[in-house]
Amino acid sequence: MDYFFYPSSVAVFGSFKKGAIAHEILRNVVEGGFEGKIIPVNPKGGTVEVAGRAFQIRERLDEAVDTAIIAIPARLVPSLIDEIGPLIKGAVVISAGFSEVGNEELERELVEKAKRHGVRVIGPNCAGIFGVHGNFFGSFEVRVNPGGLALISQSGAFGGAALAMGNDEGIGFSAFVSYGNAADLNESDFLEYFADDENTKVIALYIEGVRDGRKFLNALRYAAARKPVIILKAGKSKSGARAAASHTGSLAGSYEIYRAAFRQAGAIEVEEMEELFDAARAFEMYSKAGMRVAVITNSGGPGVLATDKLERLGLEIAMLSEKTVDELRSFLPPQCSVKNPVDLIADADYERYRRTMEVVCRDENVDALLVICVPPIFLSSEEIARAIIEASCDKPVIANFMAGELTRDGVELLERHGIKNFPTPERAAKAIRWLSMRDL
Repeated sequence: MDYFFYPSSVAVFGSFKKGAIAHEILRNVVEGGFEGKIIPVNPKGGTVEVAGRAFQIRERLDEAVDTAIIAIPARLVPSLIDEIGPLIKGAVVISAGFSEVGNEELERELVEKAKRHGVRVIGPNCAGIFGVHGNFFGSFEVRVNPGGLALISQSGAFGGAALAMGNDEGIGFSAFVSYGNAADLNESDFLEYFADDENTKVIALYIEGVRDGRKFLNALRYAAARKPVIILKAGKSKSGARAAASHTGSLAGSYEIYRAAFRQAGAIEVEEMEELFDAARAFEMYSKAGMRVAVITNSGGPGVLATDKLERLGLEIAMLSEKTVDELRSFLPPQCSVKNPVDLIADADYERYRRTMEVVCRDENVDALLVICVPPIFLSSEEIARAIIEASCDKPVIANFMAGELTRDGVELLERHGIKNFPTPERAAKAIRWLSMRDL
């Protein structure tokens, strides 16, 4: 499917009036820096200018391209596919008005015409695709920064919101695909593709339901054996399942069956969008973590909250060795607690954090560190961030800097060095839990 995500040429079909979907997709493709051939097509012809570039609108496609993006009335799509089929490898059908509104026959006709010419179809009723490392933004959704997360979404609107949220969260993407009604290519095909895509490090999947359970489970096993797969499943309740059926025409089915399939395949299920991105950020830093966690904090309360959450999630509060405890006692003030969680008290500075992290990290009973910083007004959060960055530790370190204005500079410094911040102890604890699921 490289012709979708790394195309060398693309044709866009639709209206190129300002504000029209085809116009916005064309603008995204051009502004996104796509270096291949771009051909706008509309039977009325004319010209269109986007991002300072003028294009002649062709009345029909008369040369071969890798991918066609189609945003025309649904009733016209099958005949267009039949016409351009010999010239294209893949079609992204943005148009709505197919099985999701009960028009199954029109959707079947679309697929039949595509199969006749060996054309693969994404959609219909979708928001398009991104191949970020190919500078290809074939969608009307917000463009994103390059990175390692491939987002597969049955819902276009969810996908768009997730992309925007990802930008805010500092997430980098390798690809995005909204597959809508999945008339041809579906979530299973994309799982297998991104499992082998070298630019994709983590796969995130939003699904409402699948049609072929066996194919899905096989694809999920294949992908999860190669890289982390994070799943957000909608339509878990009876009312949610009914809503999913009317939204994308999919059968949500029994949630318990899905849940068992996710576990059997080794995928990581999350409950909400925030968790999806927290898990993605954790896997952007580390491939896995063990179960035994040491908590280092300068504030007792957040340390207790982290400890509670870690235990509720089934993780272990690491038992520090006598050697570690003795070494900590040798340089920490007597007011500090040297048991896990290690409380460095409010005036903990760069040296105290760095030395403590290095000592605890060497303990054979510790698999991962959760480091909390609640900076007092007399200490810079950047100082503590620098301690985390410069500490010599070869185990996963999850940071929780809280909260707000006082931590901004420190969090930005961490981000510049590839260390993601989790803004509450509970979210930091969950990040370690997800990492530990890849170590089981």
